[in-house]
Amino acid sequence: MGRSASSIILALGLVSLFPIGALAQPAPEQQAPKPATPQKAPAPDARLYIIYPWDGAQIRGEFWVRFGLRNMGVTQAGSSAPNAGHHHLLVDVTDAIDPEEPLPTDNQHLHFGAGQTEARLELPPGKHTLQLVLGDAEHRPFKPMLLSKKVTITVLPSAPAKTSKKKQ
Repeated sequence: MGRSASSIILALGLVSLFPIGALAQPAPEQQAPKPATPQKAPAPDARLYIIYPWDGAQIRGEFWVRFGLRNMGVTQAGSSAPNAGHHHLLVDVTDAIDPEEPLPTDNQHLHFGAGQTEARLELPPGKHTLQLVLGDAEHRPFKPMLLSKKVTITVLPSAPAKTSKKKQ
């Protein structure tokens, strides 16, 4: 036996800090770019939709956007799990999405690569559109694209703060 339980635990801890082969890999600038994997087709009966807010909703302040997906699974970005992807929320996007390129990352193209199925959003007062796109492991749309219906909402100005009136 020769090894104590604490040295085995310590050794296991080091293994989790340094994945096997991590120290032997060349520096990132020396690694060859990995080839893009072919885009996956979504399940034929898959459906992507926004659960809340509904089309035409009037909302004041921050709100939750809840994502719906039927007949496919939600997974993390980078995962090659079969028949699964992750959500991207398009806010006020009017340009067409390039089906061959990864979705951009900016204030209008929100990525949920940890497998989230909802998000808290705060938008300025006015009309806004929301739409979901399901992305593959590399943030590219499935082929054919799996898109939700666009939802139009109106964000109302914040309510004035209530003041308490003291009796004198």
